[in-house]
Amino acid sequence: MFTMPMVQLFAVVLDHDVDRVTDVLLQRGVMHFMNVSDVEERWSDKLHAVNPGVSLGKIIEMRKRVEGLLSPSSTQEMQGEKFRGFESQEFSRSFDEQDVKEREPLNLDEETKKLDTIVAQLEQLSEKQRKVQQEIASYSEIKSQLEKYGAGLSERVAGAKYSFIDISIGRLPHTALEMFLKGLESLPSVAIPLHSDEAFDHLLLVTMKRDSARVEELLEKSGWEDIEFSRDAYDIRAGISGNLDEKIARLRNEYIRLEDEKRKLIDGKRGDLVRLWKQLRISELFYKIQTYFRRTSRTVLFSGWVPSEKLFPLVEDIQASTRGHCYIEWHDPRSLSPKKLQELKPPVQLRNPRFLTPFQMLVTNYGIPEYGTIDPTPFVMVAYLIMFGLMFADVGQGLILMLLGVIGSMLIKVKKEGFRNLLKLIIWCGLASVVTGVLFGSYFGMEWIKPLWFDFHGIVLGNPHKKSFVNDIFDILTITIVFGIAVIGVGLLFNWINLFRKRKWIELILDRGGLVGGWLFTGGIYTAWYLVHHGYRSLPEPSLLFYAVGLPALLLFIKYPLLFIVGSGRGHREPFNLFTPMRFMMEGVVELLEVFSGYLSNTLSFMRVAGLGIAHVSLMTAFFELARMTARGGGYNIWSILILIFGNILVIGLEGLSAGVQSLRLNYYEFFTKFFSGTGKLYSPVSLHSRV
Repeated sequence: MFTMPMVQLFAVVLDHDVDRVTDVLLQRGVMHFMNVSDVEERWSDKLHAVNPGVSLGKIIEMRKRVEGLLSPSSTQEMQGEKFRGFESQEFSRSFDEQDVKEREPLNLDEETKKLDTIVAQLEQLSEKQRKVQQEIASYSEIKSQLEKYGAGLSERVAGAKYSFIDISIGRLPHTALEMFLKGLESLPSVAIPLHSDEAFDHLLLVTMKRDSARVEELLEKSGWEDIEFSRDAYDIRAGISGNLDEKIARLRNEYIRLEDEKRKLIDGKRGDLVRLWKQLRISELFYKIQTYFRRTSRTVLFSGWVPSEKLFPLVEDIQASTRGHCYIEWHDPRSLSPKKLQELKPPVQLRNPRFLTPFQMLVTNYGIPEYGTIDPTPFVMVAYLIMFGLMFADVGQGLILMLLGVIGSMLIKVKKEGFRNLLKLIIWCGLASVVTGVLFGSYFGMEWIKPLWFDFHGIVLGNPHKKSFVNDIFDILTITIVFGIAVIGVGLLFNWINLFRKRKWIELILDRGGLVGGWLFTGGIYTAWYLVHHGYRSLPEPSLLFYAVGLPALLLFIKYPLLFIVGSGRGHREPFNLFTPMRFMMEGVVELLEVFSGYLSNTLSFMRVAGLGIAHVSLMTAFFELARMTARGGGYNIWSILILIFGNILVIGLEGLSAGVQSLRLNYYEFFTKFFSGTGKLYSPVSLHSRV
């Protein structure tokens, strides 16, 4: 129910034991480090940073380079394949203590040269791929231009003005043909033989206009002679297209071959690269730990927070690694003064079962609970699912939500934990809809089985099946208001517990979220209940009304003068002047107005749960009415079925999203605001499994 208890550990070890102690701290991976100067500010001028003798920045840079090689972004577009993936977090989870024990000093210069060699080979292949891709684009451009001119080229070759290509027909000597074709290899072009006689070869030549200068030079060297193309000549477009297709296909195969070479190069080096990545990652974490160390001439000091249940195994390992030549002390945060505790801010570790992870995500998205306070995750699960179920009560639609969540979790390989938790949350919401759907007898908006609790659809439509304690809309609204009172009451209870644990006695008693605030909230509920049950004609007896509402309201005015007196007694003296009593009065009035308006609006805000549930029923009723109007002769036809299918899809998407958002809003703004202080910092120890 509360955050994990932490212990502040402080240690002093000899200089020659630093590396062994660092290995122990990395193997255990339980310490959330803090700067030693935060423990004692007066030491900051006397201590110096530990010089690791290697650049942590270079290690991180090289580790990222290796990840770039193992997780290339390029894909085989021609075959639709990808390189085998590399997920750094999976390799982090595969670390064990043996990997730390086998840690070796890194020769960064030597490893950099090896990486540079691999990168250079890949860049050569990539450069060849870029040239091949450019040729493919050029030939595709030629083909596209030719296809714009109808069935034949015979009418257009002589005088046509193409935007990107030149077409020529001519002849050149047999002896110059080989040199001419070799010169064309470096240019996007098509040369189709048309005729050959005793001395000349006749060719159709298609080139790009941008290469006209180089083409003219080649034609002149080869002895090219232009030939006037007869209008009665045969259609040659098919020959050109076939030649282009052949060249494009050859180039695509070349691109794929180069891609295979890159993959084989990486696969051949994969074992060495993974081994290097592990060494780099371990070294990175090793030296990251040492960045928190501070040294004197012969000793090294470090400090941090450790979960209380993991303290003694860590202490024993440190003592063993130093053969007892160390000094270690630890402090329970409860022994620290509130001021010191506020300065140090112990980290927060939430300890919830795995199935609560989606709801823990909702809590941490709002903020990290303050250390030592209540973790509301279990209650958030219950409250969120009840709210969602009341707003989206349907067995069939709930099953679809569950199915979507399950399929998404199975098919979508999501690396981000937040998205995975969102899919799990959808499954939970679908389950809540199924449960409330059974209670209200709703199956895709139809009553296939009688409701176990009350007929929600019948009440909204004005024709419930039978009388019960829930007979109309006002009864449904009453249920949500009672639920809201319970949620707010739990929030106040959590706040009292937190204030008690933090030893804030004045706030516990006199704050609007304290005991007096709860007293006033209870008195307001009683007054409202009395008014409703007496036909809105009378209020409780004046004496009872005074004790229920008036007295706690007066007590709230004592808070600010009392804080002023206590602050003065602790040395935080503020000047007392003529305006001080007026300030006390204004602060008390403002707080009293906030209490009355805040608790009233917070309670009535839960009526939106009933409102969304009524809207859900109304939408389904509207689609059934449209389907009935479409099927004129009774029953169903294809159009009415399509309307119902579309209606269910719309309701699942629109109402499901609305119910999820409103449930979250009610938790955040009506529940969390009563007790939650999101000022904590998350527990993040340096370990082998730390996130990259």
